[in-house]
Amino acid sequence: DYPYCLVSKELRGIIRSLLARASSVLELFFDHCIYTMLQELDKTSGESLHGYRICIQALLLDRPRIATTNLGKYLEVLRSHQNRPAKCLTVLWALGQAGFTDLHEGLKVWLGVMLPVLGIKSLSPYAVSYLDRLLMMHPNLTKGFGMIGPKDFFPLLDFAFMPNNSLSPSLQEQLRRLYPRLKVLAFGARPEAALHTYFPSFLSRATPACPPTMKKELLTSMSQCLSLDPLSFSVWRQLYTKHLAQSSLLLNYLLESWESSSKKVQQSLQETVRSFKVTNEELAARGAGGDQDVAACDTACKELLCKMKGRGFPWSRLLLILLILAAGFFLHDVQTHGSFQASTSARLLRSSGVLPAAQLAWQKVSLGCLQGYRWLEHSLAHHGSMAVSVLWPQLELLWETSGELARDVSQQFCSLLSWLHGSLPWLSDWLQNRLPEVLLLLAECVRELLLFLLHNCLLPLLQGLAAVLQWGWQRCLDSCNGDVTWECVRDHLMSFTYSSWIYLQNATLALKNWALAMISGH
Repeated sequence: DYPYCLVSKELRGIIRSLLARASSVLELFFDHCIYTMLQELDKTSGESLHGYRICIQALLLDRPRIATTNLGKYLEVLRSHQNRPAKCLTVLWALGQAGFTDLHEGLKVWLGVMLPVLGIKSLSPYAVSYLDRLLMMHPNLTKGFGMIGPKDFFPLLDFAFMPNNSLSPSLQEQLRRLYPRLKVLAFGARPEAALHTYFPSFLSRATPACPPTMKKELLTSMSQCLSLDPLSFSVWRQLYTKHLAQSSLLLNYLLESWESSSKKVQQSLQETVRSFKVTNEELAARGAGGDQDVAACDTACKELLCKMKGRGFPWSRLLLILLILAAGFFLHDVQTHGSFQASTSARLLRSSGVLPAAQLAWQKVSLGCLQGYRWLEHSLAHHGSMAVSVLWPQLELLWETSGELARDVSQQFCSLLSWLHGSLPWLSDWLQNRLPEVLLLLAECVRELLLFLLHNCLLPLLQGLAAVLQWGWQRCLDSCNGDVTWECVRDHLMSFTYSSWIYLQNATLALKNWALAMISGH
């Protein structure tokens, strides 16, 4: 927005009022400013152009469409002054001001006058940087939908990915970073209705000799066309015989990404591949087209057809269904005979030896668990006493240090609360002397809120916490006969551990008895 950003508010108001009164001649005034700047550039000591620039910026700030009414005329001006970069950049700057308030008009300017001169070495940096700034200033691309069509999109694709073009590597890299957003603008709001028009140009460029980055982008884009727009399949079938080498690349790419494609795409692709298979046989019989390309396409088609047929038997689903049926039969059998012991399933399991083996295995598991518990009970007491004898000095020191630290933290916190309570009136007086009335009212509300939270929330919470801690400490003193020592705490911990272990053992025993009762039918 330079130099308009340096203009005072009064001068801006004067300029805008004058432009509003001259609304019928604004297009002529815009042309006059541009042509006068071009004439001044011819003079060795020409006048400053800032005044014309300010008028152009003020004009296009409110009426950006004025810059795009006659872009063809300015494109001819650029071509006629191609060897005068200063004049060309002046025209591009003036027209480009329309895009900073309107994405639609900015894209119209860029496609109308900057894309045609993108290959000119002296103008390419400005054109690419303008596009970068335009897309950065308008992150919402919906207003630009419909502006870029296949005629404009594919030259941009070539500039971004094709090596050894007229752009420098840095500009090409910058344009490649902008390419995803340009692709969104080109595909528009309804890509499912427009992508089949892009498919032919994507396919014709996907040759085996194209650069790897470009090949990857083309194959990805064609896969996107086939996924979103079903008409792309019919377009591909029409172009197949003329683009066998490109089609073989696309078929192999679809073969590699088969698992990630949707069922709808797989179904449409199945019909297309079958038609390609018939076409391949006809081409091979006639000897038409490249033998290698036909063979590559035929191989890819066969592998795709094998993929489509070879999905395999759904064993997992079958096993799940059989498991559900077996569980249902078992429950119905037990319910019909009244108990598991009298059921047909129990007789079959008993006659086959499965039930006795299961009961024997359960007895062995129970015996092993009991032996493990007894060993753990003995070893835990032994190793626990050893650990207590080794760690007792360190734990005692840690206990004392933790108590001192807790006391220090509580003292610091209490002093902080006292300081805050005493500082609130002083802070209120300081604010009253230095802030306006509205902010004083806001500060007073905040002060009342803080005092309310302090007196009704924080202090009761701290008092309740202190009461709970005092109650817990008193209970601990009572249980330890007035002297809290490590031996007392250790006894409490061992008692809690023992009671927890007994509860766990009883719960396990109850679960075992319930399972045995279910199996035996009692």
